[in-house]
Amino acid sequence: MFRTMQSRRGPLAAALALSGLLSWPALAAADVSGEAAAVKANVQGVTTLLGTITPSINTTLSDTGSLTGAGDMREASQLAGGIASLLSAQVLHATTVSAPDEVTSQASLAGLALNIAGNGIRAGLAMAQATAPAGGTAFGESQIEGLVINGVPVAATGQPNQVIPLLGGQIVINEQQVTSTGAVVVNALHIIINGVADIVIASANAGI
Repeated sequence: MFRTMQSRRGPLAAALALSGLLSWPALAAADVSGEAAAVKANVQGVTTLLGTITPSINTTLSDTGSLTGAGDMREASQLAGGIASLLSAQVLHATTVSAPDEVTSQASLAGLALNIAGNGIRAGLAMAQATAPAGGTAFGESQIEGLVINGVPVAATGQPNQVIPLLGGQIVINEQQVTSTGAVVVNALHIIINGVADIVIASANAGI
C-alpha cells in the first residue's frame, strides 16, 4: 500500500506544479493595484481669532506610490519624520508587493504625536495591512497600541470603522472600505476635522 501511494505522489505533484504555472500568466495579465503610506495629510489654511494663519498642507510621509503591474514591489521608510506644527512620528515604513498569487500592502509607524484644531492624538503604534488574493475577496486589518485622544486612553475594539468624536470632527479607527473594483482600503487612523483637515495614519490598499 505504501508503495502504491508513493508511486501516485509523483504524477500528482507534477500536476499541481503545472497547475501553478498555468495560473501565473492569468495573474500576470490581470490588473493589480496596491499602495501604502505611513501618513497622508491634507490640511486647509486656517486664520484664527488672533490673526495667525496655519498654512495649507497636502503631503505624504513614507509613501510607496502605486504598483505598476504584476510582479512589482515598492518600499518607503524613514527612521523619523514629521510635518511642522502638525505631527511627528518614528520608524515610518510602507511596502506594497504583487506576488504570484496575491497583492499585499502594509504601512506602520511608532511614537505618533499629532496636534490639530485643539485635538491631541498620541499612539505608540499604528499599523494597517491590506491583502487581495487571486480569485478571492480582498481583506484587511489594523493594529493600534497606546492610543490617547485629548488626554484620554482609548481602546481599539478591532471592529472596522470604530468612530470617536473629536473637537470639530471625528477619528475613525480601523477604517475599512471596499472600492467599486473590489480592492480594500485600510486606514489605521483617519482624522477628520470638518472643513479643516483630513489626515490618515498608516494607510494600505490592495486589489486584483
